[in-house]
Amino acid sequence: MKNDSHFHCIDQLILQLETVILSKPKSIRLAVACLLANGHLLIEDLPGMGKTTLASAMAKLFDLSFNRIQFTSDMLPSDVTGSNIFNPQSQSFSFHQGPVFCQLLLADELNRATPKAQSALLQAMEEKEVSVDGQTYTLAQPFFVIATQNPTEQSGTYLLPESQLDRFNIKLSLGYPDQQAERLMLKGQAGRDQIEKLSSVINHALLCDIQKEVKNIDVSDQVLDYAQALIAKTRLPEYCKVGLSPRGAMALIQMGKAWAFMQKRDFVVPKDISVVFKSVCTHRLVLAQKQNMDALLETMLDSVSAN
Repeated sequence: MKNDSHFHCIDQLILQLETVILSKPKSIRLAVACLLANGHLLIEDLPGMGKTTLASAMAKLFDLSFNRIQFTSDMLPSDVTGSNIFNPQSQSFSFHQGPVFCQLLLADELNRATPKAQSALLQAMEEKEVSVDGQTYTLAQPFFVIATQNPTEQSGTYLLPESQLDRFNIKLSLGYPDQQAERLMLKGQAGRDQIEKLSSVINHALLCDIQKEVKNIDVSDQVLDYAQALIAKTRLPEYCKVGLSPRGAMALIQMGKAWAFMQKRDFVVPKDISVVFKSVCTHRLVLAQKQNMDALLETMLDSVSAN
């Protein structure tokens, strides 16, 4: 094991998150794993399910600078990146940073913005920098985007293009809380009311160190064989019109490493890959025929041996 204190910090952080987001242990762990994998997270859910609460709580626990953008149909790319503003006193332009200049960005209801505004996030997510009027600006490290989208059947939404969806390591859905969790929320003993009680567990310098440890976790040829067999299943024409891209395949391995780290291991086993497989694939695949995505991914997992 790399560093027992790092594992202890992750355990303590998850315990605190579970006091805010109740009855969603796997979703919490996947969200944390996504950050440890140095990726980005997409959450699709109905309004009021705790998406913003999760983002705010993670920013506080990881001691990350936090900004939120509420995407709307009239938003411009400069509302995300910032713009050059003329100063009449100095007779020159100066760059005013947009909300993307932070360490954890909540892109709320991303699919309510037009494709032009959505695309403003692409360079930032992939290259960790933005370009404005020919000048490139580097973003803070670490840089983590949590984007939320409403179900596409709701009015006033625009489908996210495949190029943007592919930049999210995983996609989650929190869903409704169970009855006991909802009772605690109604009593004010969980949810957003508890965020003020949280205290930082991992600062951003330690997070960068952990991300480096995760990157260096060992993946054996046996595990790569298993992962590639699953990836190949997603590319079969009888299953999908569009299978897992090379970037998606890399995300599967990155998430497998992060999940292994959270299990206190410095090597990946096939189980780590299978646990994260659905969340990596669900927003990337275009199915060959109308069917249940979750059921199809379960079929793929059942058809590939981990031996």
